[in-house]
Amino acid sequence: MSGPELFLSVIAAYALAGSAFAVAFITVGVGRLDPAARGTSWRFRALIFPGSAALWPVLAVKWARANGGAS
Repeated sequence: MSGPELFLSVIAAYALAGSAFAVAFITVGVGRLDPAARGTSWRFRALIFPGSAALWPVLAVKWARANGGAS
């Protein structure tokens, strides 16, 4: 595997993991992390999907801390 192929594979894996996380986050996590986001419409959740997918490592840590999983 050449350098560019490896780079694209890593980006694809990150995007896949981010998309999977974002689906879980926008359905369950956003309401737990931000009480103002509870009961929001699907339009709002669709709007934050790309950002949730891109920033999934940061949001995963915040979500874990909000659930008492880490200090």
